[in-house]
Amino acid sequence: MEKISVYILAYNEAQKIADAVASVLWADEIIVIDSGSTDATAEIAARLGARVVQIPFHGFGDLRNRAVEECRHDWIFSLDSDERCTAEARDEVLSILSSPPAHDAYLVPRRNYMMGRWIKGSGWYPNFRQPQLFRKGAMRYDTQPVHEGYVLLTQRPLGKLQSAIWQIPFRNLEEIIAKMNRYSSLGAAKLASQRISMGGALGHALWAFIKHFLMKGGYKDGWAGFVIALGNFEGTFYRYAKRYEQLKGWSPPPQHALRREGRSGTQPVQG
Repeated sequence: MEKISVYILAYNEAQKIADAVASVLWADEIIVIDSGSTDATAEIAARLGARVVQIPFHGFGDLRNRAVEECRHDWIFSLDSDERCTAEARDEVLSILSSPPAHDAYLVPRRNYMMGRWIKGSGWYPNFRQPQLFRKGAMRYDTQPVHEGYVLLTQRPLGKLQSAIWQIPFRNLEEIIAKMNRYSSLGAAKLASQRISMGGALGHALWAFIKHFLMKGGYKDGWAGFVIALGNFEGTFYRYAKRYEQLKGWSPPPQHALRREGRSGTQPVQG
């Protein structure tokens, strides 16, 4: 049986990290990659037996590559703090590793839960991110700050697990807004080579809403589907708008000190 390391990325995830770690206690090693959390994330993970490694955040691609370097075993399972391994996925992973695996990297389907229901549309089921089960050295992540991609370093094709893990992306609506704000700021850097306008920002945002709510069947999920589509609208709009703001470099209008007339006149405020 091949040994396996699990790495989990976390930043101020005290409300989620215990469930994430508990779902992979079957692994030979659990590493929680923390980026200076100011809550109890690191302490909770360590109490459950995870090895906590502090790595400064310089984008998700860089963070994942450094996480892989911390893993001690030949096989790696990547889990985010809002994801939960299921018993079915655990059994399938262990079955794959019980004999020589047919592939060097595997995609893992995710089943999302939001606003009290399992999401069926919106492009969220099943959905996949980068390969989550892979042999060390078989892939690396690119250095994009957010929504990072990957490069396969093996000639073998990708495999795919049949069993889904869970993702619980948001505990509440406030978390949706916070993530939208953070990811739109990170994503603005990816638009450096594009022509940007506010009209274009609105057009991209409208397309994101239509794609998720209508074309990907978000309407089937009721208000949850609407919120997902609206979140994609806002995230897309602010990603482009923030890049436009950076290009324009807006600054406030000049302001002078105001004094009583006839005393010492007006002098510009010194910076």
